[in-house]
Amino acid sequence: MANEMITGAEALMRALQAEEVNTIFGYPGGAIMPVFDSLYHYTRGENKCFNHVLVRHEQAAAHAAQGYARVSGEVGVCLVTSGPGATNTLTGVADAMMDSTPLVVIAGQVGVGALGTDAFQEVDLVGLAQPITKWAYQIRRPEDVAWAVSRAFYIARSGRPGPVVLDFPKNAQTHTCEWIGVKVEHVRSYDPYPKLNDEAIQRAAGLINQARRPFALIGQGVELGGAHHELLEFLEKADIPAGRTLLGLSALPGNHRLNMGMLGMHGSYATNMKTQECDVLIAIGMRFSDRVTGLPSTYAKQAHIIHLDIDRAEIDKNIKCEVPVVGDCKMSLPAITRLLAKNSHTEWIDSFETYRQMEDEQVIQPDIHPAEGPLLMGEVVNVVAEATAGNAVLVNDVGQNQMISSRYFQFLTKRSIVTSGGFGTMGFGLPAAVGAAFGSPDRTICCFMGDGGFQMSIQELGTIMEQQAPVKMILLNNNYLGNVRQWQDLMFGGRRSFTRMLNPHYADIAKGYGIPYDVAIDRKDLAEKVARMLRTDGPYLLECAIKEDEDIVPMTMPGKSVDEMQLALDY
Repeated sequence: MANEMITGAEALMRALQAEEVNTIFGYPGGAIMPVFDSLYHYTRGENKCFNHVLVRHEQAAAHAAQGYARVSGEVGVCLVTSGPGATNTLTGVADAMMDSTPLVVIAGQVGVGALGTDAFQEVDLVGLAQPITKWAYQIRRPEDVAWAVSRAFYIARSGRPGPVVLDFPKNAQTHTCEWIGVKVEHVRSYDPYPKLNDEAIQRAAGLINQARRPFALIGQGVELGGAHHELLEFLEKADIPAGRTLLGLSALPGNHRLNMGMLGMHGSYATNMKTQECDVLIAIGMRFSDRVTGLPSTYAKQAHIIHLDIDRAEIDKNIKCEVPVVGDCKMSLPAITRLLAKNSHTEWIDSFETYRQMEDEQVIQPDIHPAEGPLLMGEVVNVVAEATAGNAVLVNDVGQNQMISSRYFQFLTKRSIVTSGGFGTMGFGLPAAVGAAFGSPDRTICCFMGDGGFQMSIQELGTIMEQQAPVKMILLNNNYLGNVRQWQDLMFGGRRSFTRMLNPHYADIAKGYGIPYDVAIDRKDLAEKVARMLRTDGPYLLECAIKEDEDIVPMTMPGKSVDEMQLALDY
């Protein structure tokens, strides 16, 4: 008996069902209308199985899908039209590639017969997307839909996660085929989970057992691999202090005694200084970003370096290591832990305290408990962090707001930070927070933004209004592109070239979208205004009028070694 005949658009719906998709972020248009027509029947009544979130810009669809993926651990899904609809998503696709976020973007395309004719809203999406995806493919026949979708999800979520783009010509959406479900569980020449090398495991364990001053660098790979428990067992058995990358901040609870703070350009003083003093450096699921290493030629030259990563391409790419351990850290960490001797490094761990106290006295306390003057970014973040007690999800935009909120927020729960790390995409925060609200509906979503980044995606207030997404938006308004202004003051003679912002009246904008709003100007009112925001159901915009020329410190200047980090900036 023949199988049921259905359109390619209907096949897409069934294929997404098979992947257990429940939320799609999208924006309709001409070349994807057959799919949206099929989607109509899957979002209503007894047949409802998808929640479609209509964003206000396709780039926001990609960022929202990223936010969803980062907090849920599932693949984020976007559905957009051809041409500009598709190209608008590519910033989010590149961002997802840099930060290893599983994403599937499905974009409409002109019919196969019109390809290459410069038809209306035609673009070579596969050609554009290939350098910034794990896989990009054009589905030319309805018969290929089930296979292509299953393969896309398998590639996006397996191994080191990342984005996949499916280009879906209109004829493949409207023509019919027999429905035959497909489950892809293997792709030739693609090895997402490399087999562990026993010799590397033994060498790594041997170096760690002999170490007197071991130091671990914790990256997002721990979160992506779900290796939180395995990490704790590893660190606690060998008594190894650890620093966390920006994307790995919630991989290790912030209040754990072995947590020494954030790594990198604006990270913790102790973690950066001690990188240059350790004798064994263990990098776990991190890629030695330039923002972590500072000057590579001087980075941890005194240390034996062990690098655990699922992606062979990251080994020796930026920093040469002595022992590469290629594989999923959920497997490699326990394999090493079994060979470790129970150890204690009390004296070494205690030595971090001198640097921590210096930073606390010279930077942290003045940041979070200023005696006078305008509101500071750090004190705003600190009040929100204390009010949410380490259980909220931090979403932030890019710039000073990103660094300060990441430094002072509290992370006690896994998958609690959503940020644009490698690509640094301004405008990321607001749509990513929408996605996070759908990906983790039971948690409080706190979105910190600067006035510059907020205005890059301010149209997504429409999405928040329509969905009543309970995003708590904290706008740190200093009337500047603050991060660029800081660099201009430091390195360009204080010439603030086009970094001052003429901002709108945000109260009126919030009113237009029907979103509760308040403004904090005086610190005596700050705690109560934050409390009111948090106890208000649904979305909320809290604008904070902060000091205009505040700098983010500590800071390792570009081209400097990590142990040249400055607690104060010299002008």
